[in-house]
Amino acid sequence: MQASEVSRAVAAAMSIASAVGLKSTNAVVLQDSNRVVLRLMPCDVVARVAPMAYQASSDVTVEVAQRLSETGSPVAALAPEFEPRVYVRDGFILEMWTYYEPVPDRELSPSDYANALKRLHAGMRQIDVTTPHFTDRVAEAQQLVARRDRTPALADADRELLSNTLGSLRRAIGDRGVAEQLLHGEPHPGNVLSTKDGMRFIDLETCCRGPVEFDLAHVPEEVSARYLGADQELVRECRGLVLAMVAAWRWDPGDQFPNGQRAARVLLSALREGPPWPALDVVMRE
Repeated sequence: MQASEVSRAVAAAMSIASAVGLKSTNAVVLQDSNRVVLRLMPCDVVARVAPMAYQASSDVTVEVAQRLSETGSPVAALAPEFEPRVYVRDGFILEMWTYYEPVPDRELSPSDYANALKRLHAGMRQIDVTTPHFTDRVAEAQQLVARRDRTPALADADRELLSNTLGSLRRAIGDRGVAEQLLHGEPHPGNVLSTKDGMRFIDLETCCRGPVEFDLAHVPEEVSARYLGADQELVRECRGLVLAMVAAWRWDPGDQFPNGQRAARVLLSALREGPPWPALDVVMRE
């Protein structure tokens, strides 16, 4: 967000906290991209603030988080001081979450990560919410690639590479006819908190339906290898699909991912080398 928008977002979050009797005299920006994530102090509440265009995805996020918490799934909890809903204030939508103190010395072991994700998937099988299919998300990436006005800086050869990769892998994965369920959508390490109570997944607005292997394509290879029952060949196909999707999003001029153009070029380089594709975390570290 622009600096002026961040200031307004902070004011909106503080106003909502004040309305329920919480004291917030300061706000620390934890993340600033398409949404701004704030830690309000001293009340220690996390506010996720976004433009009104994100209303639908925030509604899903709050519903899924509330229902998964009821199943004991490893997800971040909504702040108990607030009604479990999306708030609207000064042209923003806001979600109010519990703040978890980081545990910096606790490493996310691959086994713990895989077990937490398996628990999350088990909880997701217990709830019924309306979400997109993973192929709907692929189609959004395909539309970005297909329209030059939406990705003007994308070179013709790279556009063809992304188009062919997205189309062929989308068909290959769909033709397998494997079991599908509700997924996180992007359970990569950036969407995992290490807390004193264990791992908790955040950012549930990417939830979709599909094979669990689509989720596993977002995690480090040593994690997906420890997820019992996964089809590792399907994970590898999904890994290539995810790299192409993320590359397409980085070429969107409206994308606010830090160093997005550099990430886009690295992703394209990995795709050009062909299978076996590296895990997303390996590519993004470059």
